[in-house]
Amino acid sequence: MVSLTFLNNLNLSYNNLSGKIPTGNQFQTFVDPSIYEGNPGLSGCPLPTGCQNNEGAPQVPSGDGGEDDDSKLEKLQFVISMVIGFCAGFWGVFGTLAMKRSWRYAYFHVLDKVKDAVLYFFSAIGTYLQKRS
Repeated sequence: MVSLTFLNNLNLSYNNLSGKIPTGNQFQTFVDPSIYEGNPGLSGCPLPTGCQNNEGAPQVPSGDGGEDDDSKLEKLQFVISMVIGFCAGFWGVFGTLAMKRSWRYAYFHVLDKVKDAVLYFFSAIGTYLQKRS
């Protein structure tokens, strides 16, 4: 049961269980001692009997989402590489167009031809549909 990671609720009341309550994975999030009620043989946190804490209080998870330093470092590296890639791609295209007049003229000439072809295509479809009705 310790290897289960998809538990939202757990109630083991009145099952006559005995032994130490596991502390790994999902069991760290079950801090309510009433879910173990009616099992006199159980011990360990969050029950006051046999708990490792001095006060007998239940252990509360740290709340960091289980992320370690390696995963945070990988996310940071990914974000930095995305920003660098975007800047290089953006300025590789638009910086070249801004500096080379012949490439700029060729680029916008191609865009103008594509725009004309798209407009001609849609006007031909519109004409065809008008004749058909």
